[in-house]
Amino acid sequence: MVTDHLVPADILALYEVREWRNAVGVLSTACPDEWQEIQHALRSFRLHRSEVQAAGGNRSSIVERLEQPLKAAGWVEKHFSTSIVVDGVATESPTHSVDCFKGRVALEVEWNNKDPFYDRDLNNFRLLFDLQVIDAGVIITRCSELQNIFNGLGKDSSYGNSNTHMGKLLPRLRGGSGGGCPIVVFGIGTGLCIED
Repeated sequence: MVTDHLVPADILALYEVREWRNAVGVLSTACPDEWQEIQHALRSFRLHRSEVQAAGGNRSSIVERLEQPLKAAGWVEKHFSTSIVVDGVATESPTHSVDCFKGRVALEVEWNNKDPFYDRDLNNFRLLFDLQVIDAGVIITRCSELQNIFNGLGKDSSYGNSNTHMGKLLPRLRGGSGGGCPIVVFGIGTGLCIED
């Protein structure tokens, strides 16, 4: 049984949604406040043509706008200090920082990175879930279909097929790269694109 039917219809109309291990059910029951805040962020977001056409930089304004409602609701970037203890000897085992963290939910935005970033995110979710730090992980990325828009705008070299998009993420998710962690993925679809 899957629980993606718990995603509101207006969000399903704009995003490609995939879940692993009933993540939407976990979010809606165990983390209802965070789930509502994620829905608000998804509803607030639109992909502006001008931002797609802008020159690249370190941190995209697209990611900043997507994260802004979450940050306003108290979500923070979080680094976890973890270690493994064997016979009283601790060995540091640090995690990668999570883009947005609140309560028991970790959320990553992968807009236009190289696709191995998915491996890092999924492994991080797996580890944090196994350590009982999070109940669910969330990734917001782009649908593969956006590549046609990028190509039409002459941005195919900036937004290449080897970068982060659903087609690169889903095989990793289905293959179990997130371990037992419930994970839901939202792919930014063409319905979110607006002229500005």
